Amino acid sequence: MAVTVTAQVPAEDVLIPRARPGAAPLLACLARPADGEPRPAIVIIHELYGLNDNIRDIARRFADAGYVALAVDLFSGSGNHRLCILRLMSALALRPLKNKGLSDLRRSIDWLQARPEVDANRVGAIGFCMGGGYALALACVESDLRASSAFYCANPCPLSALKRACPIAGSYPEDDWSARSGQKLDAALDRYNIPHDVKIYPGAGHSFFNDTLDGYHPEAAADSWQRTLAFFAEHMGRDVEDSPETTP
Repeated sequence: MAVTVTAQVPAEDVLIPRARPGAAPLLACLARPADGEPRPAIVIIHELYGLNDNIRDIARRFADAGYVALAVDLFSGSGNHRLCILRLMSALALRPLKNKGLSDLRRSIDWLQARPEVDANRVGAIGFCMGGGYALALACVESDLRASSAFYCANPCPLSALKRACPIAGSYPEDDWSARSGQKLDAALDRYNIPHDVKIYPGAGHSFFNDTLDGYHPEAAADSWQRTLAFFAEHMGRDVEDSPETTP
């Protein structure tokens, strides 16, 4: 099993007020370049493991590449982790384009755009598994999102929602149920003339990007990371660093 190598970028936990009266604030991890200059921003959406060290490391790696990165904990304020997972997954399946998780993510974008070190006109999103589903749904409903990247996840339903999507990058493992989702996503984005880069990786399995799990696939992880950075740079501006330290 690989060991995560954390980029040497400071990060801090922050609390984002939710829109719902009386709701507990949304916990997130904020990582940013040290110069304080306005930069493009990325919202990072976790898989079922929540806001763990792996997701925090991804936030630092984005900051190391020149982005303000906000890794949001969609499980914030829940006393029952399993119940929260069930609710978020059910909402994504039953109401993929209007649910509590999406509301929290849109709130997070508003919070980011108000910060002086963020270029409010250049915000993107990335998500993994459950988070990838939310990244795709967010791409369909959030007009301020410039680009979105999804890893091994289900598609929004109906697929016709992608007519309104921002540019999308997708990374899928061949040895996984999500490969078919990736194929359908690629075809739909072709049909609706949405700029995209979707790739399916032979020999890779689910969670291939997570270097703390046995299913980590170094080659697929490295390639998908560089593709994602290139895609964000193309659609959000190129004042970011192509640092070799950002490669897994």
